Formats: sequence, structure tokens, C-alpha cells
Amino acid sequence: MIEPRIPKYQWGQRVKALIDLFNDGSFPGKPVDAMLVGVGDTGEIVQVGTQTEANLPIYLVEFGERLVVGCLEEEISPL
Repeated sequence: MIEPRIPKYQWGQRVKALIDLFNDGSFPGKPVDAMLVGVGDTGEIVQVGTQTEANLPIYLVEFGERLVVGCLEEEISPL
């Protein structure tokens, strides 16, 4: 069994996108492969969860109004 990785970031923390984030099919209302967030866009972590199969932290980040995107630690950086 893979040990869960401790999250580096916390709820309420401001972050920026390190890469362009595209819809992988899990974001409703947008076409698959549509860009959701661009490099440098800023947001706030609104929830921290765990991807159960790999035991990786997943961060729900609100980028602008009504745009909440699931991010991995490698995709965001603290402001």
C-alpha cells in the first residue's frame, strides 16, 4: 500500500498556476482539452482532498468566479 503524501498547501492559501491547465473531461460545461487556466493565473485553495489510488493530495483551487479546478502540487505554487 502506498503511504499518503502529506499536503504541502492549506485551505485558503493563495496560489498561482505553474502550467496551462486543460479540461481532462472532468470539468462540466467545457469541451475536452479546452484550456481552463493559464500559466500565472492566481487562485485560492478552497478544499484539499486525496486521490485515493495514488494517495496524492488534490487541491480544489478557485480561479476567478465560479471556476474551481482540481490541481496537483506540481501544477501550482504559493504566492
